[in-house]
Amino acid sequence: MKIFNKILNASLLAVTTCLFFTACNKTPLPPVPIAQPMQGTTPTLATLLDDPNFSILKEAVKKGGLLTTLSVPTLRFTVFAPDNAAFTASTAPFPPLAFLASLDTPTVRSIVSYHVVPQVIGSGSIPATFPNFQYPSILNPAPQLSALLRLTLFPSKRSNGAWVNNIPITATDMLAVNGVLHKVAAVILPPSRYLWDVNPSTPTSLNNSIFAAPDLTYLKAAISRADSGVAPGSKLVDALTNIGANLTIFAPTDLAFQQALTGAIAQGLIAQGVPLATALAQATFLASTPGVFTNPALWNVITPTFAKGIVAYHIFSAQTSPFTPPGIRVFSVNIPTTATTVKTLLNSASVAALHPGLIIRATFTGPFVTSATVKGLANATASNVVINPLNPIATDQHFLNGVILRIDQVLLPQ
Repeated sequence: MKIFNKILNASLLAVTTCLFFTACNKTPLPPVPIAQPMQGTTPTLATLLDDPNFSILKEAVKKGGLLTTLSVPTLRFTVFAPDNAAFTASTAPFPPLAFLASLDTPTVRSIVSYHVVPQVIGSGSIPATFPNFQYPSILNPAPQLSALLRLTLFPSKRSNGAWVNNIPITATDMLAVNGVLHKVAAVILPPSRYLWDVNPSTPTSLNNSIFAAPDLTYLKAAISRADSGVAPGSKLVDALTNIGANLTIFAPTDLAFQQALTGAIAQGLIAQGVPLATALAQATFLASTPGVFTNPALWNVITPTFAKGIVAYHIFSAQTSPFTPPGIRVFSVNIPTTATTVKTLLNSASVAALHPGLIIRATFTGPFVTSATVKGLANATASNVVINPLNPIATDQHFLNGVILRIDQVLLPQ
């Protein structure tokens, strides 16, 4: 496995440790002032919802018990508002009002709350910088843990549009005395699972986390191998279940891992004098299951440090100085249209601090990505991000503590 043996062998304990810092970009930016209406106490955000185009959202706000809150003129909010067309598209094939009626009140309240930020963010305050900046919504997913806990939203603006998370913003700056409303193209569903979700109450069919996804079993095995012998609290899975983490993971599919491991093992066998045909057959067999990461015959090569290095190279980090705590969440719509180098968690290890990282690039048609690539330093060709052409929003799998984008090659650091 010579191609993988070039990976840095120094300890990557810092990679795991630094994951436990909360995101360095979590404090809201000072909003750019916008002129608020001065006609007494109207219109409020609640009365803006009297627009017939927002009738379904108003029903959701009423059912969620938030209409009174949005009526208070002395409070300040930003509402990312799906209109009726957005609700219809988001609930299809079910009629939106019937769909809302099928949900219990706490669920509707959670969904609506995730569309509301407790400060005014005018269009001039939506950041155009990379990586994304996060603003807390009013949704607290676990008040039993902390009264201050909030799920965050990621408004962003690029040359080809503006978004909140990966949902297009279609109209901006509808002003009220108590805030501002921006129209969005779809319902922004709050994430409900961790990147590594082992909750037994979650049906397997609904669990798309790394732990349960049927096409990410090799990545799961690599993470488990990386955590071998690591004390609880310092494991990668601890970070992947930490609500304070804020990660973007490029996740190689099982087929991508099989191809990479087969080639690497075959090279190692050929270097030991094994004939080509025999080496390929043995490598194909060894790489045919995720058990390759715990196969005793490969323990001296696929070490926990090796596995941790591979995983770390697939996770973005905000390395803007010798060490900046990681935590950037990038949706497919935020990938730059020009080749851009981004650091990874591998750069958190002192010996890898100068590593150039990954090169990302995307092509857009309208507001959504039609193709995107990510290239590791040693990859001969760039890996493709797996785009969902029928439902571009589904390209990004959004979790409580990060985003997963599937790719079709394993990224190689050197």
